Amino acid sequence: MEFVGIMLQIFDATIRVSVPLLLACLAGLYSERAGVFDIGLEGKMLAGAFAGASAAAVSGSAWIGLAAAVLTSVFFALVHGFASITHRGNQIVSGVAINFIAAGSTIILGQAWFRQGGRTPSLSGDARFGAITLPGADAVRDVPVLGALYSELLSGHSLLVYVAFLMVPFTWWVLFRTRFGLRLRAVGENPAAVDTAGISVAWLRYRAVIFTGVLSGLAGAYLSIAQNAGFVKDMTAGKGFIALAALIFAKWKPVPAMFACLLFGFLEAASIRFQGLPWPVIGRVPVQLINALPFILTVILLAGFIGKAIPPRAGGVPYVKER
Repeated sequence: MEFVGIMLQIFDATIRVSVPLLLACLAGLYSERAGVFDIGLEGKMLAGAFAGASAAAVSGSAWIGLAAAVLTSVFFALVHGFASITHRGNQIVSGVAINFIAAGSTIILGQAWFRQGGRTPSLSGDARFGAITLPGADAVRDVPVLGALYSELLSGHSLLVYVAFLMVPFTWWVLFRTRFGLRLRAVGENPAAVDTAGISVAWLRYRAVIFTGVLSGLAGAYLSIAQNAGFVKDMTAGKGFIALAALIFAKWKPVPAMFACLLFGFLEAASIRFQGLPWPVIGRVPVQLINALPFILTVILLAGFIGKAIPPRAGGVPYVKER
């Protein structure tokens, strides 16, 4: 039973730490399916986390913080869209610039506004999204196995956790069962054909970029006002880049993207749980190596261990309308 309890704790932590990865991965899915590569997911998450924590600290409302996070992330997404769609600039350069701007501005503004070394004040009460207890969770807690799964694994998460996982079937439905999704996928494969049909390529891509901003803002808000109690310097810690690796691993499909993010989340949760503990045969493993497991997996996947992943054909290529 002790082993079962440990695994439940790891799986519970897996869900919690995979949420920002999942939201960022789905965010990148929208833009890259539309032909706009977005390496700036990290920056938009970081800016959203800072804006959300700042607004929540000042207003005392997690909902206001959430709105601020989404609006800030959408703003950065539109900047990326303006540079790469309207002015047909290099999408990689634009994304990297957003990452640098977010990393620097959050520290400067945090120090200027709150005088806490770039941090925001600690959040509590209504300024954070608390855990939600699902109906009947307390009643079935003592039921062997199933009760523990329901009451501890499925129940007790914040609202944004459930929103993140509900976004997976929603994204699948949008991409593969709606006219907008059909056009979105088409503009990422053959924008000239979409343009010939009288549909604005730029407007479709802008809408995809806005979706990216919304989901990146949700990911940032989760980090600062749900999972943690405020913003700290560089709190995204490379999650935007891991989300991009998960997106490639999933071959730009929403359901595989969820499982890829859960895999990364499991490695991160396991690395936290087994820090400093001796391993059979190997003995005590350095903490730094355990913490590096998710990033080691990222390198392995990007090196092509999982097979060739073919991105949308028009991805990263600015569209120039033929005259």
